[in-house]
Amino acid sequence: MFFILSKTLGVLLLPINFLIGVGLLGAILLATRLARLGRRLLIASIVLLAISAFSPLGYWLLYPLEQRFPPWDAARGEPDGMIVLGASIDSDLSVAHGGAVVRSTPDRVIAAAALAHRYPNARIVFTGGSPNLISNDAREADYAGALFESLGIAKARITVERRSRNTQENAEFAKAVAAPKPGERWLLVTSAFHMPRSVGLFRKAGFAVEPYPVDWRVGGRSDLLLFSAVGLDGLARTDIAIREWIGLFAYRATGKIDAWLPGPE
Repeated sequence: MFFILSKTLGVLLLPINFLIGVGLLGAILLATRLARLGRRLLIASIVLLAISAFSPLGYWLLYPLEQRFPPWDAARGEPDGMIVLGASIDSDLSVAHGGAVVRSTPDRVIAAAALAHRYPNARIVFTGGSPNLISNDAREADYAGALFESLGIAKARITVERRSRNTQENAEFAKAVAAPKPGERWLLVTSAFHMPRSVGLFRKAGFAVEPYPVDWRVGGRSDLLLFSAVGLDGLARTDIAIREWIGLFAYRATGKIDAWLPGPE
């Protein structure tokens, strides 16, 4: 039920979808006796879409998420392995074109490959199935192994997990696949904005990981005053941030994580 709600109600609450829906409702009401309300909804949706698209709102929402964990400290020594969260490979397009198609968050794969070359003894566990509510048998992990091999990583070092549909299942299934031993050090490679929720879920699953944030969307405090020249860029940032804050709220409210905004221990 939680998965179904996240893929229905959660998607409807994203700024672009929600505000377009409000605008459409307003347009419909213009032809009824509630025309006054319709005009207000229509104007509100346009104004809020413009704010989401061109103002620094997306930066403001992403900044506290990305700053929650510092960059990983390599001085602590070589890790035993790394968990790489999915969301980079489009499984349906990969099936259609017969090879891995990377559409978003490529830094997760690139950073993991760089780490693998730097630490040749570290194991790699890629976790990612299909996040779609209605899905076929296409799974992101089915293409991850070949992608890492093309980046020069030996197949023997790579383990893939293809059943997970969300971050909670990433944590639970990755732990089962990795089977971490006491004293081992595992890195968690995912987007900086996604790290607080991910770490909270891995802690809940009993898998101690060291955050390795990548895929930054905010450069620094100076970005908090930046306006977007291209509306689509601002909308994308705002959508990503709202999705993450909704996820944090939902997971905390249902007891799936132990803090509203997980941070360093």
